[in-house]
Amino acid sequence: MPAIVATVLAALAALLHVYIFVMESVQWTTPRVWRRFGVTDQETADAIRPMAYNQGFYNLFLAIGATIGIVLFWAGGTGTAADVAGRTLMLFTLGSMAAAALVLISSGRRYVGAALLQGTLPLLGFVLLLFA
Repeated sequence: MPAIVATVLAALAALLHVYIFVMESVQWTTPRVWRRFGVTDQETADAIRPMAYNQGFYNLFLAIGATIGIVLFWAGGTGTAADVAGRTLMLFTLGSMAAAALVLISSGRRYVGAALLQGTLPLLGFVLLLFA
């Protein structure tokens, strides 16, 4: 049962990171989006657009890693190469997502809510996967 819940949480974390990718790399020019990230004016949004674009792809790559990990984890039987590779990839990507949330918290108190949103699913998935 922990394996099922862990992979559901990993899948939800991956979906959230795809959504973050879309906001940062695709929809950044929309004021609704850059305001959500605390940017106050168009000039600043334009200035940091390349950084947001790049950051969005980091989120996408983490989501892809988690997704491949889920597929590999369920593709092989216990102890197979696919199982080990999938478990390792999920632990790495979920751990990276949770660590990124900690970095976000270190940026200031105003980011605590965003960090909790970004980091809770991967942290719970990581812990449950350790027991699966």
